[in-house]
Amino acid sequence: MTAARNTDTNHTVSRRTVLGGAAALGGVAALQSLLPPLATAQPTPMHVGRGIGDMTGEPLGAGFNGYADTEQLSVGLHLRQRARAFVFADSSSSPRFLHVTAEIGLMFQSIQQEVLRRLAAEFGGTYHEGNVVLTATHTHVAPGGTSGHPMVDLSMLGFRPVTFDANVAGIVDAVRMAHHDLAPSMVGVTTGTLQDSGVNRSRESFDRDRPDERAHFPEGIDPRSQSLQITRGGELVGVLNWFAAHATSMTSHNVIASSDNKGYAAWHWEREVAGQDYLAGGTPRLITAFAQTNPGDVSPNLDLKPGQGPTPDEWLNTRIIGERQFAAARDQVGRDVRGLGSGIDVRHTWVDMSNVEVAPEFTGDGRTHRTAVAALGASFASGSQEDGGGGDELPFNEGERGGNPVIKAIADVVVPAWLREAHAPKDILLPMGLVPNAIQRVYPFHLVRLGGHYLFALGFEPTVVSGLRLRRTIAAELGVPEDHVTVQGYSNAYGHYVTTPEEYSAQNYEGGATIFGPWTLPAIQQIAAGLARALRDGRPVDPGSSERDLTGQVPASPLGNPLVDTPAPLRAFGDVLDQPAAEYRVGQRVLARFSGTHPNSDLRRDDTYLAVERRDGRRWIRVHDDGDWSTMIVFEGMLTVTNALITWDIPQDTPAGEYRIVYTASGRGIDGRLFPVRGESRGFHVR
Repeated sequence: MTAARNTDTNHTVSRRTVLGGAAALGGVAALQSLLPPLATAQPTPMHVGRGIGDMTGEPLGAGFNGYADTEQLSVGLHLRQRARAFVFADSSSSPRFLHVTAEIGLMFQSIQQEVLRRLAAEFGGTYHEGNVVLTATHTHVAPGGTSGHPMVDLSMLGFRPVTFDANVAGIVDAVRMAHHDLAPSMVGVTTGTLQDSGVNRSRESFDRDRPDERAHFPEGIDPRSQSLQITRGGELVGVLNWFAAHATSMTSHNVIASSDNKGYAAWHWEREVAGQDYLAGGTPRLITAFAQTNPGDVSPNLDLKPGQGPTPDEWLNTRIIGERQFAAARDQVGRDVRGLGSGIDVRHTWVDMSNVEVAPEFTGDGRTHRTAVAALGASFASGSQEDGGGGDELPFNEGERGGNPVIKAIADVVVPAWLREAHAPKDILLPMGLVPNAIQRVYPFHLVRLGGHYLFALGFEPTVVSGLRLRRTIAAELGVPEDHVTVQGYSNAYGHYVTTPEEYSAQNYEGGATIFGPWTLPAIQQIAAGLARALRDGRPVDPGSSERDLTGQVPASPLGNPLVDTPAPLRAFGDVLDQPAAEYRVGQRVLARFSGTHPNSDLRRDDTYLAVERRDGRRWIRVHDDGDWSTMIVFEGMLTVTNALITWDIPQDTPAGEYRIVYTASGRGIDGRLFPVRGESRGFHVR
């Protein structure tokens, strides 16, 4: 029995004791008197550090996390992936809390553990398991293969050491910058609404939830856009926004690495609005992070088809949904700001989610239940039809509940009766929990107090009502308004979905992917309540320990691992194979093709594979690079030859003048050493 479960066994007695005592003192008002003071009406003085790091993975031959489509392998780069870090402290010498938003598909324990190792080597005990939360934006078009467990990595065709190192190094770079940026700041919380950037993709499941919960979300989505705003000297210098919508505006057919709608929102604010140059060095004046909350059943595809809504163009949709998230956060700046109040505190625990005894207080049916050994259902294999994944060629559908003869034939042979009963009514397709180390069992949970605001971080994808129940559970224990609690998924690990028991019974995609059975959410509510009580009462929690780190145990993928580069036939590296036209107009696409090298030898973090340069007298000035929305680079590989196709969609506000395309890379020689490559197109005019 884990330490967390020892804590949870005392849950009912503890809660009744506290609430009973509070009632004797005068109810909720007395309970509030036991808590830290609630936030004031003005921003709160704190010390905050901000940082950003390039964590772009392999742009050629890497599988993408999210859709689990083995044919979705990277062939190029559209938007670079970035990690954005915020360090919070009451003073320069007080304990800290570190939050990192990473533009990757999924956050794994493998990444968390390696980041913590590197931070300990550099900063000693300043940042550790107890005060660090790393979360993923959940883009489905970023290189993956970074889990320590084969269930995920095998769908990426193996572990990707180069991408793994790039992800970790980018996070550490962001933390390092934030560490050195720590300075007096003002911090406040704002809350707005955003209605037109998501739609419930599993309405049949949602409609099984309680009437009061459905009334709380009349559109079936969680419209709350909530931000921490950081200012210095009256100037906005940082925003950490939470909004519930999948980063699936780009479909499984896209093989150009990007950061999807949340990445666009951050890029747009920092680059287009604030005018930042990511390659200029130093800490930017403004850092904005767009994190997830409880988007498990929320699609950005407003027409409930992959790549559809609000337009038929997935690229345009990515930009529109990103701009809407940006606008919702920007419109909150300086409005109705609630100060955090003082004090930072964290409780965390590791829990074996395959074997949690859940008290009747949380199960809702008056009985004790247990979570189950991990298993995925047939409806998981069908994929989310609104966002993509799965496949029409597979004989599985959402809502599979005992009637699929294919599943029955498999289950009767390989799935024990006790496991089928524990997961009912799920049709079990993959009982991966029965295979040692195939999937993670022990998961971390963090409850963070920033003054009078609370962040509950978990490594799952909660649906909107699951998030609501978690917020209400925590708020009730702490005696604070529900709006003072934020639930954040995709944090420090990944364990698939969390649905309510009612949603689970429908066995749509999200229920089929709730791997620890129908009582997963009540178990997490119980864990959250235990952490909330400990935080409220000032008691420590024995966090237990994680599972053994399995990073690198999965065989490395054979794809995209260059041994040597050779130029195009009868050409030198960097030669222009296809020159741009002599003249273009705004809105047109410029194209140039170069004799290049395999990009995975040098990911050019904090650098670029390409530049669009404008002539300024005798100088050429870089105006765009491979981190910009308007550019794209596609790698055309055959054996040891790799050509680089660069495109630039000329933005509407581009000044007239002479421009050129520049390609930069590193090649690998027969001796294994890297050498620099550079190519320049001829000049062309934009009228």
